[in-house]
Amino acid sequence: AAALTREGGEDAFRRLFRFYRQRDASDLRGVVDFSAPGGQVFRSQLSISSVSDQDAYRAGLQPVSQWKAYGLSGYPGFIFIPNPFLPGCQRHWVKQCLKLYPEKPNVCNLDLHMAPEKTTDLWGQSKEQLRRKGSSKWEPRSLLEKLRWVTLGYHYNWDTKKYSANHHTPFPSDLAFLSEQVAAACGFRGFQAQAGILNYYHFDSSLGIHVDESELDHSRPLLSFSFGQSSIFLLGGLKREEAPTAMFMHSGDIMVMSGFSRLLYHAVPRVLPNPEGTALPSCLDQALSSDLPVGSVIEHSSDEDWQVCAKYLQSSRINMTIRQVLAEGQKFPEESGTNGRGQAPSEDSYHKNSKAKRHKPNPV
Repeated sequence: AAALTREGGEDAFRRLFRFYRQRDASDLRGVVDFSAPGGQVFRSQLSISSVSDQDAYRAGLQPVSQWKAYGLSGYPGFIFIPNPFLPGCQRHWVKQCLKLYPEKPNVCNLDLHMAPEKTTDLWGQSKEQLRRKGSSKWEPRSLLEKLRWVTLGYHYNWDTKKYSANHHTPFPSDLAFLSEQVAAACGFRGFQAQAGILNYYHFDSSLGIHVDESELDHSRPLLSFSFGQSSIFLLGGLKREEAPTAMFMHSGDIMVMSGFSRLLYHAVPRVLPNPEGTALPSCLDQALSSDLPVGSVIEHSSDEDWQVCAKYLQSSRINMTIRQVLAEGQKFPEESGTNGRGQAPSEDSYHKNSKAKRHKPNPV
């Protein structure tokens, strides 16, 4: 990896992406680990006074004064926050991503090649199959296991790579509140969560090299939340010729890309088994406190629901990326000739899966 980094030249990012995609899991030297920071990693200051302890608790987070935050040399505006969640609170977001957020009127990849009535209750159609699932690779996948992405709020149009005013549904209030607290702690008070892309990864999944530039307001940060199995994240430069830095993302970790880092190339070449060697990270074994603060957006999960979530996460990772699309008072430009459907040309054009078949949407 170090030699590939030094080479530079034509599409250095692609070379390192392939390196980490194909290498043995034991050969991960050079990947930044924020649980043991050093080298190009430095402590980053947070705006502790911007988030009250009560609001942090309501979002399922530790007081900001207890968070650890890091930056990377050469990447101004990049902030990495290792798991700041209170015990048990990650379970809420996992359950929301599997049970609630894929529901209509939100949009998912399965909508591209299934009748609407077939995608109205993915959780209900999948939970028993998931609960009984063994370790065989030959068992049929449930609908939840075929989920690759879900869009929230302003729904991203994968054909035009744009958002539009006429394809919008209400953004989840609990996720908006969480995002607002994290953004404020990082110095972005007044952040409005207007669009979300949820990605669902398995051990054979990856996320291609791209830049998140479709939002009309680039002065606001991109927030990324990870749950479940670990991954390698590559953060590059303004051009693909610049070699990226590789880093681990573990369950509960949060990344914030702002300023210079907001428009950098990035990708996820690998999903990795939990480095602790257990089926799930220990942070997901912790139960939620029975005494939730007044106004908490966190809900208790039933044991039955968590059994389904836990089974899913044994071979999967969920990532939520939250964006503010428009500046205060800003409006979308007039569009012509668009249908506003916001659907993708194929379910894997953005989120790659080596074993998934490519599906074309039905003509509309």
